[in-house]
Amino acid sequence: MRARLEILREDDPKARLRQQWVPYQRISGHLKRAVVAAEDAKFATHKGFDWEGIQKAYEKNLREGEIVAGGSTITQQLAKNLFFSGERAWWRKAQEAVIAVMLETIMTKRRILEIYLNVIEWDDGVFGAEAAARHHYGTTAAALGAEQAARLAAIVPSPRRYGPGSNTGYLQRRTQTIMARMNGAQVP
Repeated sequence: MRARLEILREDDPKARLRQQWVPYQRISGHLKRAVVAAEDAKFATHKGFDWEGIQKAYEKNLREGEIVAGGSTITQQLAKNLFFSGERAWWRKAQEAVIAVMLETIMTKRRILEIYLNVIEWDDGVFGAEAAARHHYGTTAAALGAEQAARLAAIVPSPRRYGPGSNTGYLQRRTQTIMARMNGAQVP
């Protein structure tokens, strides 16, 4: 968040981040299921890594000839968000893996998901579920409905691309896909 604030302040010295921590129980169950369905379907059962997801991402990247898929779990993404920049490098991925193992060892899945939902970016300088719910829908994280939650989950990979009211064909399709998967998502 500090790194993002520095970037924002290059254009506007008075720029501020929007982020308000909310405890796990005050985050909509819809949002928890939507994010797990969208970002890490095996979150409840893996130990920090989804080896099948990593293999699929590797194969897709080979086919495309460039990095187009990541295969990172929520735990790995949390490690990246807490300790690293967005820089893509093999050594950074190795460090991220070590921290992911540590997080899975010392924290419950519920705590990992709680922190993740409170630190991810959902628009330029908008961090965490509460700020995202207020920014995009004028409501609280606890009051998000299923479709709102699915839409927020759909923008997680490219949060600064989709501001409030964005309604591209991609977002519509991705939101519907996430909604279809939400009931099967296991959350702690």
